[in-house]
Order: sequence, then structure tokens, then C-alpha cells
Amino acid sequence: MYGGNVGGNVGGHQGYNDFILIVVLFILLIIVGAAFYC
Repeated sequence: MYGGNVGGNVGGHQGYNDFILIVVLFILLIIVGAAFYC
């Protein structure tokens, strides 16, 4: 909530949840991109 990756690295549990959310969104982006390429 405070600052994305910065808040994630510093903010303990809250930040860890933000990091997981970013990773999940990145994976979904890769899947969608692969679907468009295929």
C-alpha cells in the first residue's frame, strides 16, 4: 500500500502480500501474452 516494491521489501507481512500479488499478475501477463502468440 505504501509504495509497491519498496513497501514490500520493508513492510513485513503486508509487503510480502504485495510481492505475491505482483508475481501473480506477472505470471498472468505471461500466460495472456503466450495465448496471443499461439
